[in-house]
Amino acid sequence: MDDTDHQLLALLRENARAPVARLATQLGVSRATVQNRIDRMLRDRVLLGFTVRVTTEAARRRVRATMMVGVEGDHAESVLMTLRGYPEVRALHTTNGRWDLVVELDTETLEDFDRVLQRIRSVKGIVNSETNLLLSTHKL
Repeated sequence: MDDTDHQLLALLRENARAPVARLATQLGVSRATVQNRIDRMLRDRVLLGFTVRVTTEAARRRVRATMMVGVEGDHAESVLMTLRGYPEVRALHTTNGRWDLVVELDTETLEDFDRVLQRIRSVKGIVNSETNLLLSTHKL
């Protein structure tokens, strides 16, 4: 996956129903290029499908968490690019202090949550992490 793929994934996260022509314009590539990339990501199971975003109230049964991540040396950019492609990653934040990244996670089930934790922990360059489940939201 290259930068264009990651940018395409970011645009699809914002609006999975965006027309291919609009995505192409935003990326500065042809419509066919965008369609081919989407088809390839679906075939390679980078994209597992398309979804909708719902209000916090509607998503109450989801498993949400924050994960603090320590990154080794010069791997920060490659780790960020990899995590941008994970559909369970809702937001990525760089930070200072003990941790390099804060990752917001959102999964359907605890089993899905466990799987994504294992995938993230195996990303080359990630050396340490700490994860906390979000139990309730009091203010957005």
